[in-house]
Amino acid sequence: MIREMALGLALGAGATDLVAAQGLEGRIGRFYDAGGWTLYRVGLSRPLGGIFGLGYHGDYFRREGGSAGGFAGAGIDLTAFRTGAEGPYLVAGLGGGLGSPTSNRFSEPWGSWSAGAGYDLSPASFISVGVEGRWRKLSIGSHDGFELAAGLALRFGGRPDRPPPTPRAPLPPAGSPSSLPSAAVDSPRAPAALADSVIATAAEAMGRPYRYGGTGENGGGFDCSGLIQYAYGRHGVELPRRSVEQAREGKAVRKKLDALAPGDLLTFSNRGKTVTHVGMYIGEGRFIHSATRGVQVSALSAEDPYGRWWYKRWVGVRRIVPAPR
Repeated sequence: MIREMALGLALGAGATDLVAAQGLEGRIGRFYDAGGWTLYRVGLSRPLGGIFGLGYHGDYFRREGGSAGGFAGAGIDLTAFRTGAEGPYLVAGLGGGLGSPTSNRFSEPWGSWSAGAGYDLSPASFISVGVEGRWRKLSIGSHDGFELAAGLALRFGGRPDRPPPTPRAPLPPAGSPSSLPSAAVDSPRAPAALADSVIATAAEAMGRPYRYGGTGENGGGFDCSGLIQYAYGRHGVELPRRSVEQAREGKAVRKKLDALAPGDLLTFSNRGKTVTHVGMYIGEGRFIHSATRGVQVSALSAEDPYGRWWYKRWVGVRRIVPAPR
């Protein structure tokens, strides 16, 4: 029951976070029509839910080389697979406004459609840089061609208001035994109860931002291993600080979904076999972890658009809590 409540809390908080999250974006690029145009764009983006997102932006196209001609207006974009994490995405958009291909008088109405793909990199939880390529068609002057733009996005919001956390017992002192209490081994129900409690503690951190080196101190953010250490530490299980060290704790388990138990430590790698990320399995094919957009729940699935990225980088499982007998 505790695990089901924790899963519901995590998913509900994740949905609220999705609605609140948004970003301020700026791009500069080139529209490769005859003669060429320089593109300037500023806008807002936000997720719609699932794999989709929506963007609103203002555009200005200026003829290159000092020649007369320009277009100004606004547009709307629909994106797919742009989750806030690093990776590729698809985009399609409609726009319109006033302009002229031969003068600077902005005297003619214009419309446009475009479609293409982009790639985002996220060096920090609140910022991303990326590049986007589209094919664009303008309604006046038979202007169409490839558009390439690079940009910067600042993310804000995405952290819903929450009541103050319930006071908890202090973390175990440094040097205390890392093994489970004997009751956790002797009672067939105790390991499951411990796993439920650890998951519930991790779920209560949903919405906290990603912070490199973060351990949740003073209500702050977490990095991936900081969240795992925090959740287990609150229930008397001491784990090392770094993900590569946590990946050596407990007992190895087969890397199969049907072999996983709630509370299992999942390890991931961007560099061959070296562990670079950890998360905690919570059941029903999902895991909780702290990644670019903060503490979140993701699917461990080759079929899920976002979960696929993690599934391909999943390298191992460690069981910290003994499975119920």
